[in-house]
Amino acid sequence: MSLGRGSGTAGSTSTLGDAFYPLYQWLFDEDGDFVGSVEDKLGEAWMADNVEMYISRSLAVGAIAGLTLWLLGMLVGYLVVQLLGLQNPAFLGLRLEGQVQEFVRMVKVPAIVFISGLVFGFIGFAIGFGSLVSIPYFRSNSRKREINVLLSDSIAFMYALSVGGLNQLEVLQAMAKADDTYGEVAREFQVVVLETEYFDTDYRTAIRNQALQTPSEELSQFLTDMLSIINSGGDMTSFLEDQKDKHMRTAKQEQKKMLDTLELFGEMYMTLSLFPLLLIIILVIMSMMSAGSKMDMMLGTVYGLIPLTGVGFLVLTSTVTQDSIGDGYLRPDRGDESIVEADDGVVSLGIVENYTGEFGVFDRIKNREGTYRVIEVLKAPHIFFRDNPLVALALTVPFTLVVLALTYAFHLAPLSISELVVPKGGDVPDTLNDPVKRWQYPVIVGTFVWVYIPIYLNLLPLAIFYEWNLRTRRSVIGNLSENLRKLASANDTGMTLLESVKVVAETSSGRMAEELEAMHAKVSYGTSLKDALREFNNHYHIPRLARTVKLISEAQEASSQIQDVLSTAAQASENQDDIDRERKSRTRMQMVIIIMTYLTLLGVMALLKVKFLNVMADLADQTASTGSSRGPGADFSGVNTQMLSVLFFHAVVLQALLSSFIAGYIREVSLMAGLKFAVTLPTIALVVWYAVTLIS
Repeated sequence: MSLGRGSGTAGSTSTLGDAFYPLYQWLFDEDGDFVGSVEDKLGEAWMADNVEMYISRSLAVGAIAGLTLWLLGMLVGYLVVQLLGLQNPAFLGLRLEGQVQEFVRMVKVPAIVFISGLVFGFIGFAIGFGSLVSIPYFRSNSRKREINVLLSDSIAFMYALSVGGLNQLEVLQAMAKADDTYGEVAREFQVVVLETEYFDTDYRTAIRNQALQTPSEELSQFLTDMLSIINSGGDMTSFLEDQKDKHMRTAKQEQKKMLDTLELFGEMYMTLSLFPLLLIIILVIMSMMSAGSKMDMMLGTVYGLIPLTGVGFLVLTSTVTQDSIGDGYLRPDRGDESIVEADDGVVSLGIVENYTGEFGVFDRIKNREGTYRVIEVLKAPHIFFRDNPLVALALTVPFTLVVLALTYAFHLAPLSISELVVPKGGDVPDTLNDPVKRWQYPVIVGTFVWVYIPIYLNLLPLAIFYEWNLRTRRSVIGNLSENLRKLASANDTGMTLLESVKVVAETSSGRMAEELEAMHAKVSYGTSLKDALREFNNHYHIPRLARTVKLISEAQEASSQIQDVLSTAAQASENQDDIDRERKSRTRMQMVIIIMTYLTLLGVMALLKVKFLNVMADLADQTASTGSSRGPGADFSGVNTQMLSVLFFHAVVLQALLSSFIAGYIREVSLMAGLKFAVTLPTIALVVWYAVTLIS
């Protein structure tokens, strides 16, 4: 159990917890399963709260929420009674007479108000209490997921350090310091190290305690097996090697399960994306067969159901896919002030910011550094935007707003959906009598101005710079495994690590070779190899690269002959290459399914536009001229074919945007990966709809 309250807990919240502590004692058994479960999750989530006060605060929040919704529920119940006229003494259709009728008349309204308040109050209490109690569970699950993702690389890191000559305690300490790379796994080992340093606990007991405390069953099993090796005096290096191979196989198996689930989701999406189309067709047929209009339901389907379906599927996919853990940056060691940190932000001016204000010379250096960087950006803005793609939005978004404001001010495009629909008959402007400019023309122009111009001005530059940035970063890790094997071979011949770097840089090609050459030059001019490695990593800040660089930089401090460490790093990199190749191969099929499903939807909508809407328009004109319907039960005069054309076009555009981001997210676990599709698919829809407009 974690003792003490969190530093972020407000005083008022603590007071509420103290006030509701007697209620906690009355409702819950301190040795019960529920209290024990919450206590375990608080520890696993690293929340500095004791379980008694945390549940007491949850009761307080639930009581406040319940009281609020209780009052609201009573008000709602009273309004319902007044609006629906439920004062009538009838009860469930039964005949009531005499005193029973009088009794029902007196208690019916208060009972309805009281019961509605009670229901709302119970819901409010459940939401308030449940939401606060669920926080430790969510945080624990989040930590568990990150630990499981990073465990394979963490064990490879420990194995490499053990092969490099570090003893058991040094391996644990190095693992605990690697929180910038191995995240929650490193924090689990920090607990072990801190217990041994500050609580006078031997590290065997600390490992046993952490095996019981960690939220990850896989890490718990690993720590338990490690403890048995330590107690028996076994070979830790051999144990770590076996565990490394085991968890690499486990990582591939987990990847296969995830890809199988994505295939199932891809099949689900085919059905879900076609459902709005079927619903629109059904609503059109219903509007033809009945006198009432179904236009409101069609609007809800296009502008409500389609976005909700896409967003819901995207959220569902995000619960399965695994993104890269960490930001990819390596931080300097604690207490080492001689280390020069690489820039970690767009507006950062580097190490000089740490010294400004002490001496005037540093203020002048900062000003000149800022001027120099601005000049460098102006000399090569494309390079700056390549390295920082999102910064491009700082220019494109204001420009887009200016364009749209001018469009609105001068009414250069339709300003509402009603203006997209040109009235029938003689009200059609003369400029639209040309075959190329029929009544569908405002649909194309209005949608292009309000949807496509923002897409082209914002998403197109962002997609270009993002893909350029992605290709640049991939060019570094594309042959990472091969270069690590070369480094290991060169180091195995007796060369130092720095000499091996020089040899590999001279015998290789590509961006990685250029970076190795620059790294060798930095070390030759006085920079330590560890600093050069960190600066190289932070320039690209790729999580996978950061773990490899961290492994090498830690091992090279112990010895220059680290061929076994380099071989381990190469093996881990090759395992990641295998996982990435399988993922790309499997997700490529899912991406093709999503895009082909959208193109099928576009083709069906275009066919309906050409064949269905035109026929309906002709029937409506004939009905209007003859004054009778074409057939029994059919009424074509009430069908607004122009509005249906607008809805069809907007439906395919919305579906294009949603399908783009879903395909990109499945492909790269990043919404920005769908930018290129978000420009391409709507453009296809625009071209197809314009062609359909010309021939219809």
